[in-house]
Formats: sequence, structure tokens, C-alpha cells
Amino acid sequence: MHTPVTIVGAGLGGLTLARVLHVHGIPAVVYEAEPSPSARTQGGMLDIHDHNGRPALAAAGLLDEFRALILPGREANRVLATDGTVLLDQPDDGTGNRPEVQRGELRRILVDSLPAGTVRWGHKVTATRGLGGGRHEVTFADGATVTTDLLVGADGAWSRVRPLLSAAVPEYTGVSYVEAYLFAADTRHPVAAKVVGEGAMAALAPGTGIAAHRESGGTLHTYLALVRPLDWFAGIDFTDPAAATARIAAEFDGWAPELTTLITAADSAPVFRPLYTLPETHRWDHVPGVTLLGDAAHLMPPSGEGANLAMYDGAELGRALAAHPGDFETAVAEYEPAMFTRSAAEAADAVLQQEVMYGATAPHGLIGMLTGQG
Repeated sequence: MHTPVTIVGAGLGGLTLARVLHVHGIPAVVYEAEPSPSARTQGGMLDIHDHNGRPALAAAGLLDEFRALILPGREANRVLATDGTVLLDQPDDGTGNRPEVQRGELRRILVDSLPAGTVRWGHKVTATRGLGGGRHEVTFADGATVTTDLLVGADGAWSRVRPLLSAAVPEYTGVSYVEAYLFAADTRHPVAAKVVGEGAMAALAPGTGIAAHRESGGTLHTYLALVRPLDWFAGIDFTDPAAATARIAAEFDGWAPELTTLITAADSAPVFRPLYTLPETHRWDHVPGVTLLGDAAHLMPPSGEGANLAMYDGAELGRALAAHPGDFETAVAEYEPAMFTRSAAEAADAVLQQEVMYGATAPHGLIGMLTGQG
């Protein structure tokens, strides 16, 4: 089977690219390992930025659909000390420029905007290889193959497409998250709901942190951050939720109970999320017929920019392909250098933000960043 444009990965970046191509009448196929759009939850809240996420959605013709997803009040921020003292409280007064939406809902409107059959679910890529002349072959877990004139890796941190371009392998940042959820918090967990407030809350100390975000329906999504080596986490049995929760909670001994309840009262099993990164200046020499976007190209510590960058990558690659019909090489040659430049700048900022949040100056470094005084 042959498809002119093949996108691997139905995340926000790959779907944005497919949508922008569809807007311009350019067919593409997206192959995704997940068996269906609802196979798993798609993460928490995303703040969509004026300089990248929103222009990407405009290029996709989905601004009205995006606006319908915005959750009022979620741009509020508060920073607490470990004893529960509120050090910074920034309400959402409606003047912010980073509206918050649920990641899964954003993905849904992108999927729904594509013609039926554009996304081929249940297609796990196991190998890719060049065939010469800019053409590539993609092999799936069931042994099936497709060939393509342009292969786009939008397949995240552990991309199967990246090795065609780069020998870079993601490295552990030294920080891991443990995620948990509290549901119907206003009625079932009022203490936790009060401490989190209407938007995002972060309680930080050097090497540790408890962050939470209020999602839709009164759900609190908690991220427990620990600066620990991977070997330390290897000693925790995450298949035993109670034991894992107790072990993680022990790292926050002495913290205010209204904060630790976000761990101990969680309604979901703790999920281990080690954070990985590619080099800040990751780039590659151009290879005909293949390119990358999003985390496959520029994986970085969480900073609020990853999803926005992925969508912008998709929109910009789509725009370049539309501007140069049938000339994939010129389009990719236009897209890649600009992507390298913007992603390197954002990656440097993401490394700085991680240090501010969990380094020696926590929590005051984060307060300085949020107030513009850092």
C-alpha cells in the first residue's frame, strides 16, 4: 500500500498537521498504535498560548470549536509553602491569554474534523526504513507495510521514525512525577478542593513538589514531583497501589495535611511518570522524504509549551506543504530550520523552569517567574 503523506502518531501535533493538510485539500493518512480514540485518557489540562497553540488552531479552522472547550477560572494560580501557607494567589480575572482546556477534548475536536478513515487506529509501528529516492517503508506489528513519499514522525518521545534522522535518545531529567486523581472533590474531598482552588496549585520545596489542577467536573489532577534517580523508583511496587501511595507519601512527611491529602486520599492508583528530554539543540541534517514534529523532534521537560509547540509544528509543516504543492523537499527544507530555532529556545526555558520549580530556590523562584520578578 502507498500513501503520499504518512503521519505516524495521532497526538495533537500529528492531528493538527492532518487537519491543516485537509483544509488545503492535501490527503494524508495518520497511523496510531492506540486501538481507538477512547482507548486511554489523554492527560490533563492544557493552557493554549497566543503565539503558537492558538495560531495552530486558527490554521486548522477550529477556533470556534476550541473556544467552546475553554473552562472558565482555570487560569488561576497559587503557590504554597509546605506548611500550607499561601505565598502567592493569582485569581483568574478574565484578562489572561492562556485559556485552559482538557487535552482529551482538544484531541477530540481534531479527530472529529478529519474525514472518516484518515486516522487508522490500532496500527503500531515497529520499524521504518528508507527505500531510496526519498521514499520510505513503515512496518506495523501485524506485519503489514505501507510506503510513502513523505513520512512524518509525530510519535512522541520514543519515536520509531526518529532513528531515520538522528541517533539521539531521550535521557532522564532527574525528575519524576507520580500522578493521581481525586474525583468530585468539592463534595468528596472538600479539604483538597479548597487548597487547590479554581485553577492550578503548586506547593514546592527543593527536590519535591505537590502540584494539582482543577479539571472539569470537580476532578483534581495531582502531580507529585520527586528529584530522585530511576533506581530509587525501581524499589517501589506500583502494582500495589496502597503500598506505592504510602511510600510516596512518606517523602512528604511533615507537610501540611491539607496538601498530603492530595496523595493519601486519591481515588486512583498512583502512576509513575519519569520525565525524559532530548538535547536542547537537537537537530539533524535533512534527509529526503522524512521529518519530525512535536516530542519526536524536541522532547523537553514539562513547561506548558510541549503541546502548543507540537500543534504549531503541525500547522507550520502543513502550511509549507500547501505553499509548495507536490514539492515535499522544498516544504520540509523551509519547515525544519524554523522548527529547530523555536524549539531550542523553548527547551532552554523548560530546563530553567524545572530548576526553578524543584531546585534550591523553590518555591520562591517559581513565585518570581509567575510575577515577572524572577
